[in-house]
Amino acid sequence: MFVDKAHITVTAGNGGNGAVAFHREKYISAGGPDGGDGGKGGDIVFVADESMSTLMDFRLKRKYVAKNGEDGGGKRCSGRDGESLVIRVPKGTLILDKETGAVIKDMSSADEPFVVARGGRGGWGNSHFATPTRQAPRFAKPGMPGQKRELILELKLLADVGLAGFPNVGKSTLLSVVSKAHPKIANYHFTTLFPNLGVVYAGEGKSFVMADIPGIIEGASEGAGLGHDFLRHIERCRLIVHVVDVSGSEGRDPAEDFEVINLELKKFSPALAERPQIVAANKCDILQDRKTLDRFREYIESRGMKFFPISAAAHTGIQELISAISEELSKLPPVRVFESTYVEPEQKLESPDDLRITVTGDNVYEVEGAWMEWLLSTVNLSDYESRMYFDRMLNESGLYDRLEKMGIREGDTVRIYNLDYEYKK
Repeated sequence: MFVDKAHITVTAGNGGNGAVAFHREKYISAGGPDGGDGGKGGDIVFVADESMSTLMDFRLKRKYVAKNGEDGGGKRCSGRDGESLVIRVPKGTLILDKETGAVIKDMSSADEPFVVARGGRGGWGNSHFATPTRQAPRFAKPGMPGQKRELILELKLLADVGLAGFPNVGKSTLLSVVSKAHPKIANYHFTTLFPNLGVVYAGEGKSFVMADIPGIIEGASEGAGLGHDFLRHIERCRLIVHVVDVSGSEGRDPAEDFEVINLELKKFSPALAERPQIVAANKCDILQDRKTLDRFREYIESRGMKFFPISAAAHTGIQELISAISEELSKLPPVRVFESTYVEPEQKLESPDDLRITVTGDNVYEVEGAWMEWLLSTVNLSDYESRMYFDRMLNESGLYDRLEKMGIREGDTVRIYNLDYEYKK
């Protein structure tokens, strides 16, 4: 199964916690603090893999989590950093932010690993907090959480040439003739349900990659007939070979077919409609009216495009078409790489102003909020100095002023999650 789009969630590892420890050695009764720092959490790293061709792996697994950093230890031993998680994707995969749709990274190069989510920093051990007046700190800092992101992976094939046209016009047959690709070929619409790639050799030292894109129909730019799934694979192509059935076997006018497909390309992406085109008039071996071919040739050449009558089934006109494609590609810029449009959101620091205070029965003032959770994680309530630090932070945050404006009195209870204490001015 060919899968070219996937939604995944990635979570980098949390940093390890700093350690509370003291130096212990024979004949040394009161060694100083020597708690080590926590290790850094593992990153989430993307790597382009040339051996992969679809996003099928991400259909089966959608959550990816890197390892956490280890906690620090005594003797100033730092915890081990968490192992980064490497995620391999096919070349040409776009990494998009699910919320905004912005391009974070275009994985078009196999030698450029990309860190999409960074692991949290490790917390400091208590050895960092020793001062002349606080010689035995019994608290340390916790590790920081790793980044978490929801992503969309979207594969846009890396091909020099894209074969575009209505269903059943002979695109797959043409690809099978000019390359060693073996797409499914049959005489019914939508035989091709996913793109096929083939390498075309145009002469000594000359080759290019050609993509057979499933047939486009009217309304494809709005999603009709899986239009979006098909059209995205032409976006990188430097050149479009527009294959048109001129045999009249299906009773359609070639010029109208040509205009309908170009209108869909324009609706999907104005830049795509400006891409250079070569027109291949296929099925000339079963042509019913020679005048139809002549009128179509005149119509195409009046628009300044190169026109080649061919028969993919009979192998006629193929070499002339390949030579023209190779010559045109030599003048065109490299395969398109999508520039990043993602803007990293500002890190919103939790503020004491966001604390929620609720008054319940028996004069209990319940305080909740992310800032309070963070503060509680940084203190050791069994240590006197750490409690004094906690009290000072609450005072400086303005929490006590807010409580007094709400009418709190001495003896009332302040409840902070699982911590209850009596309020005193």
